[in-house]
Formats: sequence, structure tokens, C-alpha cells
Amino acid sequence: QAEQTCRQLVRTQEEHEHLLQAAVEQAEGLEHNLRSAEAVLAERAAQLKDAQAQLSRNKLLIEDLREENRRFAMALQAAELKQKSTEEKNHLLEEQAFALKQLIGKITPASLSG
Repeated sequence: QAEQTCRQLVRTQEEHEHLLQAAVEQAEGLEHNLRSAEAVLAERAAQLKDAQAQLSRNKLLIEDLREENRRFAMALQAAELKQKSTEEKNHLLEEQAFALKQLIGKITPASLSG
């Protein structure tokens, strides 16, 4: 019976060693998976950091474009005001030219007949 108990203990020890080896292999597999996941996360974090930097640059570009657009709008408004003023002056000059033409038309026949 002692021999049978000894064989039983040896089998139990072998089973425990087998279970321990399986647990070690499983732990190694989990550790490998963890390292892989950490590498993927690090890569994704780097991508997100790059995207954030690009977003910041884009925000600055948009702000620059808004400022440039504001300056263009002001320049356009000034040009429109100048055009309106020029059109008004042109209209006034046309009225004066018409009045002078009429005056010359009245003066010329009078001087010819006189």
C-alpha cells in the first residue's frame, strides 16, 4: 500500500508539474499578448499625437485665413466706397459737361449772328 501511495504521489506530482508548466506557458502567452497590445497602444498614441499636432497646425492656418479674409473684406469695402465716390464724381462731371455743351450751343449761334 505504501508503494501504491508512493506511485499515487508521483502521479499527482507529475500532474501538478504538468499543470504548472501549462500555467507558465499560458502566463508567457499572456505576457506576449500584453506586450503586443502595449506596442499597438504606443503606436496608436503616437498617431493620435501626430493627428493632434496636425489639428493644431490646421487651426492656426484657419485663423490666418480668417484674418486674411477679414483684411480682404475691408479692402473690398474700401474699393467699393471709392468706386461709388468715383461714379458720383463722374456723374457730376457728365452733368457739368452737358451744361457746358448747352451753354456753348447757346453762345455760339449768338456770336455768329452778332
